[in-house]
Amino acid sequence: MQRCFLRSLSVILLSALLGGCASMMTSGLGENLSQAIMNQDDPQTVQAGAPAYLLLIDSLIAGDPENTRMLVAGSRLYSAYASVFVEDMERGQRMAVRGLDYAERAFCPRHAAVCEAANGPYLAFQPHLEQIRQRDIDTLYTYALAQALWIQRHSHDWSAIANLPKIEAMFERVVALDADYQQGDPWLYLGIIRTLLPPAMGGKPEAGREAFEQAIARSNGENLMAKVELARRYARLVFEQELHDRLLHEVMQADENVPGRTLSNVLAKRQARELLDSSADYF
Repeated sequence: MQRCFLRSLSVILLSALLGGCASMMTSGLGENLSQAIMNQDDPQTVQAGAPAYLLLIDSLIAGDPENTRMLVAGSRLYSAYASVFVEDMERGQRMAVRGLDYAERAFCPRHAAVCEAANGPYLAFQPHLEQIRQRDIDTLYTYALAQALWIQRHSHDWSAIANLPKIEAMFERVVALDADYQQGDPWLYLGIIRTLLPPAMGGKPEAGREAFEQAIARSNGENLMAKVELARRYARLVFEQELHDRLLHEVMQADENVPGRTLSNVLAKRQARELLDSSADYF
């Protein structure tokens, strides 16, 4: 389960995290850089160039350490880069800690009760989420994403995995506040979490399928990773090869050049080809 979660989360974080950074920046330079990353069709270029952007974000935060918008941008960028491009475990964990630190500094001052309950029992945590309102949706989403990356980078720790229901609850609160937020990306996370386990072990594949379909619909079908994950996480789980292959062929035939999603879509096509190549053996 841990390995599947890590693989499923990594590329999706790229679109979900970078997707909101442009609106979080306080300068035209930041917005242009963010758009350049999201619209890049060569992942290697992003891998080589993004560290300089991370240093820029660090310097901007150091100059204005309580700037919520900048903290959100920093958290999302660190989490995105670490999830996709950093293979070294220790380095990835350091970046996950940095991303979570920025997210906590953006979110926790207004919602200390949520942060204090994050490491406690679920029943004590969930009610605090109901107090969060629309104006804090960006910081809540960023906090949930940073928590998800921290789990990804500590997937060997079952106590970390045990916090997934709280992350699910945070994404549920996000979509309750705005079902179209980030063109449906929170639904994608809900789909992954709900299909981590087979039904016999407590998984909710049908609820997961509904969440994936919401992600696809609310992006007007432009989020190709949502289709890849519906194939990988649901169709394979319930052994529906026809659905599996149809979704992946749709991904392969789609235009990956979508403003704000090009990089994620390029990576989605690579994964779709891998899944198609192994389809006959799997089913």
